[in-house]
Amino acid sequence: MRLLLMGPPGAGKGTQSAALAARFDIPAIATGDIFRAQVAAQTPLGITAQGYMDRGEYVADEVTNAMVAVRLAEPDCADGFLLDGYPRTVEQVAELDTMLATADSTLDSVVVLTVDTDELVGRLLRRAEIEGRADDTEPVIRRRQEVYAEQTAPLVELYDARSLVREVDGTGTVEEIGARIDEVLSRPVV
Repeated sequence: MRLLLMGPPGAGKGTQSAALAARFDIPAIATGDIFRAQVAAQTPLGITAQGYMDRGEYVADEVTNAMVAVRLAEPDCADGFLLDGYPRTVEQVAELDTMLATADSTLDSVVVLTVDTDELVGRLLRRAEIEGRADDTEPVIRRRQEVYAEQTAPLVELYDARSLVREVDGTGTVEEIGARIDEVLSRPVV
């Protein structure tokens, strides 16, 4: 199974991607986790990524694309993967298409979690408090929502034109949302 999990920041992609990866026995590839690890290690990539993250902006495509290409080439991705946080722009979709074509592969489904903006902001503020995430201040969270609406939400239309999109209500318990995802993935896309 080759899945893409989309939704605005705070929609629950990280939580759901871990469960999906376990159910399908595929690696979950979350660019946000990779960026945070690089920042914590103070690598050159991490230092570059930190500047973008502090402003609530997306990390530059060339940095992100290179990182994802290396990860998808690893042996554990041969039989499938779940992407969380990539692609985020039309340009990244084109790059992912090239990566998949090179591997003679395609995406099976794009699961889109939908959640009200005020709910998202509240979730991210609670997460910032619990996890001590310095990059999750309210102005940065709201800017991330704007950037998602401007740059990433249009990808839903692009993937919908390819008959890959499966929208799922991202409110409720983790288990309820997981059950909704399982249900849409069990049906053929129309």
